[in-house]
Amino acid sequence: MKKAAKAKPHSPRVESSGLTRGPKIVHTARDVKNFKALEKRVGKPGDFPFTRGIYPDMYRGRLWTMRQYAGYGTAKESNERYRYLLSQGVTGLSVAFDLPTQIGYDSDSPFAAGEVGKTGVAICSIEDMELLFDGIPLEKVSVSMTINATAIILLALYVAVAKKRRIPLSQLSGTVQNDILKEFIARGTYIFPPKPSMRLVTSIFQYAKDYLPKWNTISISGYHIREAGSTAAQELAFTFADAIEYVRAALSVGLKIDEFAPRLSFFFNAHQDFFEEVAKFRAARRIWARIMKEKFKARKPDSLKLRFHAQTAGSSLTAQQLEVNIVRTALEALSAVLGGTQSLHTNAYDEALALPTEKSAQLALRTQQVIAHETGAPATVDPLGGSYYVEHLTDRLEEESWEYLNKIEKMGGAAACVETGFFQREIQQSAYEYQKQVETGQKIVVGVNKFVENDRFSGKILKVDPKVREDQIARLAQLRQRRNGEMVQRKLGDLRKTAQGTEGMFPVILDCVENNVTLGEICAVLREEWGEYRGAVVL
Repeated sequence: MKKAAKAKPHSPRVESSGLTRGPKIVHTARDVKNFKALEKRVGKPGDFPFTRGIYPDMYRGRLWTMRQYAGYGTAKESNERYRYLLSQGVTGLSVAFDLPTQIGYDSDSPFAAGEVGKTGVAICSIEDMELLFDGIPLEKVSVSMTINATAIILLALYVAVAKKRRIPLSQLSGTVQNDILKEFIARGTYIFPPKPSMRLVTSIFQYAKDYLPKWNTISISGYHIREAGSTAAQELAFTFADAIEYVRAALSVGLKIDEFAPRLSFFFNAHQDFFEEVAKFRAARRIWARIMKEKFKARKPDSLKLRFHAQTAGSSLTAQQLEVNIVRTALEALSAVLGGTQSLHTNAYDEALALPTEKSAQLALRTQQVIAHETGAPATVDPLGGSYYVEHLTDRLEEESWEYLNKIEKMGGAAACVETGFFQREIQQSAYEYQKQVETGQKIVVGVNKFVENDRFSGKILKVDPKVREDQIARLAQLRQRRNGEMVQRKLGDLRKTAQGTEGMFPVILDCVENNVTLGEICAVLREEWGEYRGAVVL
């Protein structure tokens, strides 16, 4: 009688899943570094090193802030979108600015032609900022502003509006991105050279320490680094290298670590590899706690806690089979929640083609609300903690990040690496490797290189009215006619004098915007004094 043949172990095929070069089939305690000491390394939620979360009860005490990024066209149009989102259950606003606003040009500048209101809202003056937040209680609603090179001007405009409404500045809560190093590395909306740019960053730190106790003075961003093509480990390492540079800059202007560290915040990408992303957020908290405690000797527990906003990956959205993006976004958002984010934006499925419509923005928000109220995900803290695979990934990402951080320190820190193009080359190589995997089929992207259909999206997409620029130009002309021209020139003279010195820039810029000086006029003076940065070509 013949013996029965042994069943062959199942092995996934490249053409079916693309996972043969991925993780091990099964992970065990042997795959977790020093497994016996895992409990000590992971700790409890709310305790150092905060691997499992920065609060003991996390979402049992309070859900994450549902902060949908929005803004387009004029301030009036964006205000209508914000009111709509608030009526639908958004718990925090996030402002997107158009490209001219981001790089310091008024809407009537020749450099603004074709771009006004396209990637976000156009803001030139205090009148625009007043319209943007008309009817919105700034003392009750947390506001985030995604702005970097001109961050100090937009925050000054926001403060000026609050002052006009007689809202105590101590009641304002929110975040200004203010992360200029990331612009040099990955995004490109910089204006001035690194040194004066860093001066603007620390000027916000200085002002907020005395007047804006509830304001996050910077959102140190790995999001755009990841969007440019970095790996998860590079996203962590390059973000923390930037953070170290900002901390040193703040210390150099006389601030004490525990005066400003509790208001530092971070912005990460919730990308496609679900378990790696959960592990990334856990590793991030552990790394930051060590940096602040060991490198900078911070004493306050809040100085050690990494607080971060997450946004689902824009680069993962596909123009093909648009509705599939709904699934991608839901899974990415869930990874951020399981990873312990404090704030979350979910991308709309049609953003591969245009700014989101009201309907797609609502669906993106509903995605968060379903996760919050129907999945049970917020019911327990760090639900994937203790998973052999997740703990292995957490350790691996931490180790790879520290390897990069040590290398960056030896090269002179983040600013030096920006100048030499180190970050840019590393990201370019990672982006190239990823694209090569997609083109060879090693990495499957549904609807792009597999399960392809010859379909075309026939739904409605949002289109910005080209008359937006005409309206902005007319409003600017009226402002310039009404304002006190002599006062404007005097304030610009004060700005020039301050720019030539070394003191903080916020008070003089606030004084300018309160006297109807425009964003473009402020940046024109600073360009004359500091020049414009021209990044080296990196190959």
